Amino acid sequence: MRQSEFASGLHEIYLQPGEYFWGNETHRLKTLLGSCVAICVWHPRLKIGGMSHCLLPTRGAEAPAGELSGRYVDECFGIFFREMARAMTLKRDYVVKVFGGGNMFEFTDKTGVTVGERNLQMIRQILAREGMQISAEHVGGKGHRNVIFELWSGDCWVRHAELP
Repeated sequence: MRQSEFASGLHEIYLQPGEYFWGNETHRLKTLLGSCVAICVWHPRLKIGGMSHCLLPTRGAEAPAGELSGRYVDECFGIFFREMARAMTLKRDYVVKVFGGGNMFEFTDKTGVTVGERNLQMIRQILAREGMQISAEHVGGKGHRNVIFELWSGDCWVRHAELP
């Protein structure tokens, strides 16, 4: 994670693959995605939230007990849900935005599903289970995305470079 601080008190955080950040309205979060996904969650009243840069949907059974990683969609939600509980907030009060899940490579699993599609399936499954909805998304396709998420406003910007 790379951080820059400006004279205005604003902190800009650049997330590398597998990283996440939870903070307040003094933060702007950025990342670059391919088949990875960014999950952005934001509480409009408190102006807190987080962003992840997840690589894979799940680690599965090999996950060490009690240790969560931002590399995996399911574990990152566990991290975010822990932060929501610490803030004494309800999951349903958060705005969720999702980006990425592109098809960067022609690799699929035995069912023909790409890593990006599996990441997106896991996100949708967890949100449905928790009674949460996606308010905005820019997902799939080919190419990479630059994503910026501002915690003071909840705004996200996406620049998509489509591959032929």
